[in-house]
Amino acid sequence: MNTLITNIGQLATPHGTAPLGGKQLAGLAIYEDVELLVRDGKVSEIAQRIGRQKVDQVIDAAGSVVLPGFVDAHTHAVFARKQEEEFFARIQGDLHTDRGIQAGARAVATATEEALARDCLPYLKQMLSCGTTTVEIKSGYGLSLAGEVKLLLAIRRMKRTLPITIVPTFLGGYGFPEGVQRDDYISSIITEMIPAVRQRRLAEFCDVYCDERSYGIPEARSILRAARGAGLRLKLHADGLRSVGGAELAADLEATSADHLSRVSHQGMHKLKESGVIPVLLPGTAFALNQDYPPARDMIDIGLPIALASDFNPGTCLIYSMLTIIGLAVIKMGLSVEEAITAATLNAACALGLAEEIGSLEEGKSADLMFLRLDSYRQIPYFFGHNPVTAVIKKGRIIYKSS
Repeated sequence: MNTLITNIGQLATPHGTAPLGGKQLAGLAIYEDVELLVRDGKVSEIAQRIGRQKVDQVIDAAGSVVLPGFVDAHTHAVFARKQEEEFFARIQGDLHTDRGIQAGARAVATATEEALARDCLPYLKQMLSCGTTTVEIKSGYGLSLAGEVKLLLAIRRMKRTLPITIVPTFLGGYGFPEGVQRDDYISSIITEMIPAVRQRRLAEFCDVYCDERSYGIPEARSILRAARGAGLRLKLHADGLRSVGGAELAADLEATSADHLSRVSHQGMHKLKESGVIPVLLPGTAFALNQDYPPARDMIDIGLPIALASDFNPGTCLIYSMLTIIGLAVIKMGLSVEEAITAATLNAACALGLAEEIGSLEEGKSADLMFLRLDSYRQIPYFFGHNPVTAVIKKGRIIYKSS
């Protein structure tokens, strides 16, 4: 199937399959008044004028701005209970995160896999309508073998239902269940949950919440080493509330990404750079909780290839739009529009190990893209809070059109 996308007003995309840092982070390629040819779901050519021979379908972009589909590399988008009261407590300074997680686990225990998937699908559809074509989803609200498996099966069910790419992550180490000794629960993660997750191929990554009032460095290291031994790739919630050495641990274990990092130390930043771990920054959470933003400019200045994600979750951040995340990155963290777009596309794809396939619009990559009713990509943060997406295309096929 060959599809020609015509009448593109402006196309902006990063290039390559490696994460971009330093000055390269802002290096978008900008094309004006071009066409894009899709062959068998992949980008074949971008040019001023492309021949019509053997074209099966023509899509008129109507002068739109075209960007690669957003890659949301950090979400908790499957859950059984909304947490507005815990959210209000947090913004008033109560950072005891386990309360909401434990209440969420009680709700998961009584929910069915089918209900979890059904109730969370609308959120993913909203993400899609804002241009997200790939999303990572973590478990974590299970706090038991049965609960974690149920959440991961619900993620698998959503993966089969929606026409977007979903990357599942096992986050058994998110909180601690009520009435269970800390060491006993960690032992259960290592000896029961990780083997079950791997045997049933329920996740691609393992993550641990390593921070103040959560999992300590030795505990997180034990879990992540077991996960790596089982063949899972590694992620880490690191240094979000306090600098506890999470970034350094992610570097030592050569994790794919270290996420949050609002309180990361300079030593931690340099360790991430030396090890090739990608920092995934979550400005939506800092905004929602009135907390410090990650030191994005310091990271960029030392050459770290930062990525952006929404951290969509029921307890601290219900922002699902990567357009809003880009706006926050520009307005609150000092990124240029170009840097923010690269961080939300190519670098985010690298944070999921998918940059060979997605994250930019160039020959051989999946034709995942969106149309935006804007004069220029630079208007994205200017129209903060708006959704200018008129269509989303996945592998060359329209999967969303605004009414």
